[in-house]
Amino acid sequence: MTTPTTTPVESTKRFAGWWVVASVFVLFVASAGLSFYGLAVYLDALTDEQGFSTTSVSLATSMFFVVSGITGRLIAPLIETRDIRWVIGAGGLISSGSLLALGSIDTIPKLYGVYAVFAIGFALCGLVPGTTLITRWFHTRRSVALSVASTGLSVGGLTLTKIASSLIDTRGLADAAPILAIIFLALVAITLPTMWPNPESRGTVPDGVIHAPDSETATEVTASVAYDTAIRTRFFVVIVIGFVLSMGSQVGGLSQIAKLGTERIDRPTGALALSALAGTSVVARLIGGVVVEKMPIMKFTTALALLQGVALVLLAFADSALMLVLSAVLFGATIGNLLMLQPLIVAAAFGVTSYPRIFAFMQLIVTSGIAGGPFLLGYLRDAASYQTSYIVGACISACGGIAFALSGTWRPTPATVSPVR
Repeated sequence: MTTPTTTPVESTKRFAGWWVVASVFVLFVASAGLSFYGLAVYLDALTDEQGFSTTSVSLATSMFFVVSGITGRLIAPLIETRDIRWVIGAGGLISSGSLLALGSIDTIPKLYGVYAVFAIGFALCGLVPGTTLITRWFHTRRSVALSVASTGLSVGGLTLTKIASSLIDTRGLADAAPILAIIFLALVAITLPTMWPNPESRGTVPDGVIHAPDSETATEVTASVAYDTAIRTRFFVVIVIGFVLSMGSQVGGLSQIAKLGTERIDRPTGALALSALAGTSVVARLIGGVVVEKMPIMKFTTALALLQGVALVLLAFADSALMLVLSAVLFGATIGNLLMLQPLIVAAAFGVTSYPRIFAFMQLIVTSGIAGGPFLLGYLRDAASYQTSYIVGACISACGGIAFALSGTWRPTPATVSPVR
């Protein structure tokens, strides 16, 4: 096939997209470090300090993902039509308030109530608004921009989660919670001034470059598929199944890893395994952002889901500090990339116009499905052992890999493409 000549023209305005990437990076540091990864630390603290069972807190964690998925879908139309900074700011306030309340949980109803509100805040300042900004500001360099921004998820796990764990160890959850709440609110607040909702708001264009109208690149950049059409494609259905399975096993394994380390070795080892996992995902995600530009995205996704299954098997049998940390490192390499690939696949297949609703709908299904991961692995730990729960998680991840392998490819046709607004 002959590659058409692309004629890039620099925009007359200074491109502010990389400032947006930096802002989303910081936002993800806060939301992942004190929410997504932090849930594993809170599970350990709540079961240890308050005497809740692993199953009870795991169920609250599962509910967290269900509520966040529903909230993400509900706010998607608002993100499409309003300044996204209002949504993110509200999420910061709600999340910090929930962290403050985390220290006073002493009954099961309070546990579920605080986690439900926390989930709403997480959705308002999490993946849906963050990745929406990146897809608006970047088209041809989207994978690199998204890999840099989403590295904040891993950095949050590497830094803030470790801080949270240390604070809870030394002060207890009740005294650590107010400090964590202030940190969360401060980080979200500093991102808002440079979170411009789209390139047009700064008088520029995506990537800071205008492409020739007749180029292949321009066609791929402007093509967008209507929401109603996109969610009914076989491709969408199959990749949703793949992500439900692979992310379900991932979140299940992640939510239990600190407690796994505590039981097998001691609490510092559990915290170290979580930090090693997060640190590896930083490097792996940056590498993945480059690799995915050079190979078919679905093959890359399939390989990662299968590799994640291998990592979970190794964690199931890890019986020393070294083995536990090395297994967590391999697990982190897959976590970093699978989370990044989900928005990339949606944007590449269906375009930008309806991205918030398409991605939010996928997130609703995926998060509702993966919510069973923490509960299932926690229940299997109580009923049998962590060895059993992690082996089951590995099998689920492998099934996700098979689904990705069967997804095929899908590209928009003129009949399914809607004009960019």
